[in-house]
Amino acid sequence: MGLTKKRTLNLLVSLLYVLCFQPHLHEGTDVIANGQTLSGNQTISSEGGIFELGFFTPGRSKKYYIGIWYKNFGNKTIVWVANRKHPVFNPFDSQLKLFPNGNLALLNESRIQIWSSNSAVKRYNSSVAILLDSGNFVIRDNQDSSDIIWQSFDYPTDTWLPGGKIGYNRLKKENIYLTSWRNAKDPSPGHYSLKVNTDALDVEEYSLFSDGTALFSSGAWTGSNFEFVPDFDWNPFISNFTYISDANENVFTYEVAIPKRVTRFMIDTEGKLKQFVCRGDFPECHWDLFWDWPNTKCDVMNFCGAFGTCNEGKVFPCDCLPGYERVSNDWKNENYSDGCIRKSRLECGVGGGSEDTFLSTIVQFPNSSYTENSPSLDVKSYEECWSACLRNCTCTGYVYDAVSVTCVIWNGEVYNVKLTSFTFNRIIFNVRIAKSGKARKISVWIFVAASGGFIILLAAVILYILQQWKRKMGIYDGAAEDLMVFKYKYIRKSTKNFSEKLGEGGFGSVFKGTLPNSRAIAVKRLKNLKQGEKQFRAEVSTIGQIQHINLVRLQGFCIEGEKRLLVFDYMKNGSLENHLFRQNSNVFLEWKARYNIMIGTARGLHYLHEKCRDCIIHCDIKPDNILLDDEFNAKVADFGLAKLLGREFSRVLTTIRGTRGYLAPEWISGEAITVKADVFSYGKLLFEIISGRRNMELLDDGDYFPALVAKKLSEGEEAVMQFLDQKLQGEADPSEVLRACRVACWCIQDDEKNRPSMGLVIQFLEGIIEVEIPPFPRFLHGFTKDTADHSIIYDQWTSETTSSSR
Repeated sequence: MGLTKKRTLNLLVSLLYVLCFQPHLHEGTDVIANGQTLSGNQTISSEGGIFELGFFTPGRSKKYYIGIWYKNFGNKTIVWVANRKHPVFNPFDSQLKLFPNGNLALLNESRIQIWSSNSAVKRYNSSVAILLDSGNFVIRDNQDSSDIIWQSFDYPTDTWLPGGKIGYNRLKKENIYLTSWRNAKDPSPGHYSLKVNTDALDVEEYSLFSDGTALFSSGAWTGSNFEFVPDFDWNPFISNFTYISDANENVFTYEVAIPKRVTRFMIDTEGKLKQFVCRGDFPECHWDLFWDWPNTKCDVMNFCGAFGTCNEGKVFPCDCLPGYERVSNDWKNENYSDGCIRKSRLECGVGGGSEDTFLSTIVQFPNSSYTENSPSLDVKSYEECWSACLRNCTCTGYVYDAVSVTCVIWNGEVYNVKLTSFTFNRIIFNVRIAKSGKARKISVWIFVAASGGFIILLAAVILYILQQWKRKMGIYDGAAEDLMVFKYKYIRKSTKNFSEKLGEGGFGSVFKGTLPNSRAIAVKRLKNLKQGEKQFRAEVSTIGQIQHINLVRLQGFCIEGEKRLLVFDYMKNGSLENHLFRQNSNVFLEWKARYNIMIGTARGLHYLHEKCRDCIIHCDIKPDNILLDDEFNAKVADFGLAKLLGREFSRVLTTIRGTRGYLAPEWISGEAITVKADVFSYGKLLFEIISGRRNMELLDDGDYFPALVAKKLSEGEEAVMQFLDQKLQGEADPSEVLRACRVACWCIQDDEKNRPSMGLVIQFLEGIIEVEIPPFPRFLHGFTKDTADHSIIYDQWTSETTSSSR
C-alpha cells in the first residue's frame, strides 16, 4: 500500500509541475508555440477540427505514442506516428516540446530525448508547430507561414493523405515512403514498405518491399495509370494524381476529388496498399475499403515462401509443390514465409541423377515472369529440356514451351508459384522429386489418382462459380478453344472508349487496351463484316488455335449484334513499317536485327503454309503487318483475316493503294491464289528491309530499286552493298545482303512455280543452301527511269497477265 501511495504522490507532483511551471496549451488550439510542451491527455486540433494530435495507446497496450488521428470520428484512425520505434510508458511525465531553435522533441519520463524532428536551426527563435487541416504537422516561422522548417508529410508512416508525397527528396537526399505497422497493436516499423524506384529516377514506378526485398512493382507510370495496376485511373475519389520531377524532388502526389468525401491510402500489416473512402459526409460517415493492391495475397511475391504454391480461391491459400511439405507449424497462424522443404532427398549425384523423376503441375507465375535463378536454355525438344534438368543436381524443376521451343530451368529455390483456374498464362511446371523403389512409385500414383479425382471435382465447382462471376461482372462470358469471349462494354472500358489508336487499315482500326491483370492488348475493330455469329465463331476458333513464336497470338474476340472485334497480344515496338519509313522513329534497326526479322517472318509464314492443320494463306504481307516484340522479334499479324472476311477481303485488298505494291500478279489477273502469293509479297518486303525505301519509290537516279538490284546480282557483294539503307552507313554483312537480295528476286518471279517455298527461303537465308542467281523477272522490264508512275506500269503488266491467262 505504501508503494502505491508513493506512485500516486509522484504522479500528482508531476501533474502539478506540468500545470504550474510549463507554458500552457490552450484547449482547442492548433499550435504548439515556442517553448510550450504537450503532455498527458493534452491535444491540439487542426483549425477545421478534422485532425487531432496527442498521445495515444494502440488497443490495450501500455505503450504510448505521439500520433495524429481523425477527430470526432468513430474509432481513432491513426494516420501518423512520431516515436514509432521508441514508445513512452507514462504520458503525464513525458513531454512533446518545441525548442526555440525550431527542434521538436519527445522527452520520456526521465527527460531523455527519444524522438526528434532534427530540425534545429540557430536563426529561428519564433518557430511554431501547427497541425493543418490536411493532416500535415509543420514547424514554421511564426512570422512567415511559407517558411517551412520541417513537416510530417516528409516522414509518413503507414498512411498517405491527400496532398502528401511519396518519392525522393533531392535536396535532403531522402526517400519519402510508407512502412506498415508491425501488427494492429504495434505501430513500430513492420515488414512492408512502399517506395518509388530510386535506382532509375527516370522510371516512375512504385515498388512494394518486404524487409528490403522487392515484392511487386506497379510498372511504369503512363501519365494516367500504372502499367501493372489496372483500373487505377478509374478512381472517382482522387484527382490530380501527379508525378512531379524537378531539381527538388521526384514524387507522386494527389488530391481529393470530392471535398467532403474523405479518402486515404495506407499499407497494411500484410503488405497491401489500400484505399479507404469515408462513405457519407465527414464526419458522419464510415470507412469502406474501395481499392487495394496487389489484388490478392498470391500477387505478393514470396507470400508462400520457397517451394510454396498459392491458390487465391482457398481460405488458406498456401500449399506445397508435389514432393514438398511445410517447414513449420506457423502456417496455422497464417505465416507462410518459411515455405516448404523436400519430403525425400534427391538421388542426384548418387546414381547420376537417374533415380530422380518429375511430376507435372499446371501453374502460373506473377506478371508472367520467371525468377532470377531460372535461366533459359537453347534446346530442340522436350527430351533435351528434361535431360538438361536431370543432369544438373541444382535443377529443381523446368518448363518447356513447345511453341517457342524454349526451356527454362530452376536452379535452387522456386518462388511465386500460383495455382489458378484461369487458363490465361498457365504453364506446365515439372517439379523434380526423388524416386526410390517400387513402393514409392505405387504410392505416388495412388496419390496422383486420388488427388486427380478431387481436383477434377473441385475444378468443376470452381469453374461453375467462376463462370457465374464472369457473367455478373461482365468481363467475358465464355470461351471457344481457349479464346476469351469479351463483352463489348468491357472492351470499350479496357481501351478507354477506343481512345488510343495504334493504326488503321482497309479492314478496320486497331486500338490499345489493358486487361485487369495489367496485360496490354491490341483490339482490332473490324468493319463491313457480314458473317453470321456461328460462322464467325468457327473461323475465329480456328485462328485461335494457331500459335507460333513468330505469329501474333489471338487472345479472344467480341461479337455483339453487328460488332466484330478481335483481341491480340500487344507488341511494344509496334510495326516494322514504323521503324523503316517513319522519320520520328526513336529506334534504329541495325542490320543484324533486320536480318533476324527477315528470318522470323519467313518462319511465321512457313508455319502458316505447311505446319497448320489447314494451310493458311496470309494474303497481305507488308511492313504494317510485321510487328516487333520487346526484343524486336518478328511477329506476323492479321494472318487469319483472309479466311475470316472471305470475298470482302479480296475487294478491299485490291483497292488499298498502300497494299497494291506487295500484291502478286495473280491477285489482279484473277488466277487462283496459292501460298506463292505470300512468297511474292515477302520478296517485296525484303527489298524494303534492305533499302529502307518503299518498293514503289524511285532511287535518286530515277531507277526502280528492285529492277536495279535484279540487274546487279551477278556483279557480287560490292555491287549490291550500294543499295543498303543509307542509315546503316555500310554496317552490314555483305554476304547476307547479297543472299537477301537474291532471295528477294527469286520470290518475285513472274511464274509462281519458280518462286521458292517459305521453307526453302529459310534455308537460303540461314546459309544452309546456296542461293543461285535468279532470272530477271519479266515484269521489271517495264520499270525504267522514264516511267513517271510505276503503278501504271504495274497495272499494265497485270492486265497483260490477265489476258494471257485467259
